[in-house]
Amino acid sequence: MKIKSFRGLIADGAQDILSLHTNTGSTGYRIIKFQVLSNDLNINLESTVKIYSIPQDVSTIDEIVDFSDNTLLGVATFNQGGQNYYNPGTVVIFDNMKFNQDIYITHKCHDNSGPINYYIELEQVKLDLNENTVATLKDIRNIESNTYV
Repeated sequence: MKIKSFRGLIADGAQDILSLHTNTGSTGYRIIKFQVLSNDLNINLESTVKIYSIPQDVSTIDEIVDFSDNTLLGVATFNQGGQNYYNPGTVVIFDNMKFNQDIYITHKCHDNSGPINYYIELEQVKLDLNENTVATLKDIRNIESNTYV
């Protein structure tokens, strides 16, 4: 089991892309760890960071979490009140979901506007032909059904 890790600092209302696609699509991934942490522990910050299997319209990035969205791969919340870190937040990962395309991280503040750090670990898995086909077609279908007009 090979583990790949990614980290970054994402601004409020922004979207980061983790480039994972390959020419053959035979390499798949599952999220095994997802953590967020403010870059300034002296401010009030209430954030929602989400991971999607398809790109999001940047103008509609929000803090609403909808588990019925089949493109949502994981979500993390973070809450701190200035120098009083009062809630470590919540992390939910749908670890049974395998993907072989790029993933997209979004961040939205509920309170003050500010960036947040994220750390993601992915388990790299070899996909057989059937898994490869299913993962690729699922992403194509999700992109087409969520196309913004």
